[in-house]
Amino acid sequence: MMMMEKSHYGGHRRWACSCSARLVFWSTILIAVFYLIFQSPPSTSSLHSNVKWSGQNWEKRVKNSAHPRSNSKSGNHLSVLVTGAAGFVGTHVSLALKNRGDGVVGLDNFNNYYDPSLKRARQKLLENSGVFVIEGDINDHELLKKLFDLVQFTHVMHLAAQAGVRYAMENPDSYVHSNIAGLVSIFEICKIANPQPAIVWASSSSVYGLNSGVPFSENDRTDQPASLYAATKKAGEEIAHTYNHIYGLSITGLRFFTVYGPWGRPDMAYFFFTKDILKGKSISIFEGPDHKSVARDFTYIDDIVKGCLGALDTAEKSTGSGGKKKKPAQLRVFNLGNTSPVPVTKLVSILEKLLKVKAKRNIQPLPRNGDVLFTHADVSYARKEFGYQPKTDLETGLKKFVHWYLDYYSHGTRKNSRKSSS
Repeated sequence: MMMMEKSHYGGHRRWACSCSARLVFWSTILIAVFYLIFQSPPSTSSLHSNVKWSGQNWEKRVKNSAHPRSNSKSGNHLSVLVTGAAGFVGTHVSLALKNRGDGVVGLDNFNNYYDPSLKRARQKLLENSGVFVIEGDINDHELLKKLFDLVQFTHVMHLAAQAGVRYAMENPDSYVHSNIAGLVSIFEICKIANPQPAIVWASSSSVYGLNSGVPFSENDRTDQPASLYAATKKAGEEIAHTYNHIYGLSITGLRFFTVYGPWGRPDMAYFFFTKDILKGKSISIFEGPDHKSVARDFTYIDDIVKGCLGALDTAEKSTGSGGKKKKPAQLRVFNLGNTSPVPVTKLVSILEKLLKVKAKRNIQPLPRNGDVLFTHADVSYARKEFGYQPKTDLETGLKKFVHWYLDYYSHGTRKNSRKSSS
C-alpha cells in the first residue's frame, strides 16, 4: 500500500516508497558506493592532477572574475561559482549572471563525452565576457578549497554532471563519479565555508522515471528510475536532503526538461538530427507500443536560464557555521519545463522546414535503454515562487538554434566564440 508523506521540498508532498521500492533504490546507492570506492576514475574525466592552478596572476584572475560589477543599478549582487561552466546550460547561465553585474567564476573539466572543441569555444565566449573558467574536477578537494579560500562565494550554481541516459549503459562509472561523488564533493566544501553559500543544482526530469500520470509534478513519486542516470539524480536529491538536515545548507534542485538551443549538446536529438539531415543520412525516430509517439517537453535555453536565475535570487541563506547547523534551512526542488510536450515526429518536421531538406526517417520501436515515452512538466510551483513562465515555442526556439548551427559550422568556432546567439 502506498502512503503520502510530507516532503521537505518546499512544503510539497511526495509518495513514500514501498518496502520493495526502497530496497531497490538503496541497493542502487550501495552499488554506486561500490563503484566509487573500488573502480578507477572514468575515462571521460580530465586528469585534474595535471592541471596547474597557482600563482599571483591565477589568483588575480579568479578574484576579478568573482567580483560583482560596482557600477550597476542594483547593489545587491551575487558572487557565484558555476560548475560545468563550459557546458550548454552552464555557459548561458554564466553569461546571464555576468551581464547583469554578478561575479562569476567557472569550473569545468572539459571531458570528452562530446566534442571538447565546442566546450573550448564556449570557454572563449565566456572569457570574452569577463568570466574566468578554471579547468579542474569537482572531485578535486584541494582545488575547491583553494577557490573558497580566495573567494567568499554567496552562491554555488552546480551544473557539472555526466549527462545522457543511454551513455550510462556504456560507462556507468562516470555517472557515479560525477553525479554522486561530485555532488558530495560540492556539498562538503560548502558545509565548511564560512559563511556557507546557498546552492542551486541541476537534478533532472528523468527522476520521474516510469510515472504514467501527466503532467509531472514535484508531488509525484520518484522511486522508479528508468535509467542509471535518473537513479544518480534521484540519489542526489536524497543526499541534498541529508546535507540540508545535518549542516544547514540552503539547497535548491532544478529538474530540467529537455533543454535545447544555440550552443547546445551534440548528443541531443535535435542537434544530431540537424547534422544528419543536412548530410543526407537517415535518422532513427522511436515510437512506443501500438505506434504511440515519443514526446518531449522541449524547453528553450533562455527560459531555463530565467528559471535558474529565479532560483538563485530566491534562495535563502544557509544557516550553518563551521560545519554545524544553527537552525532549519531552505530545501526546495522545482520543475523547469515548457509545459507543452511535442512529438519527436513534429520536431523533425519543423527541422525539415527550417533546413529546407527532407529527412530520411527510420521508424523504430523504443529500445529498453532508459528512455521514456514522454515528459511533461507542471511548473506551477516555480511560477508561484519566482514567476517562472516559459515563453518560447518549439518552432521559434529551433529557428534560433538552426541559425546558430549553420553559422557556427559554416564559419568555424573562432568567429562564433566571440559572440552569443541567444
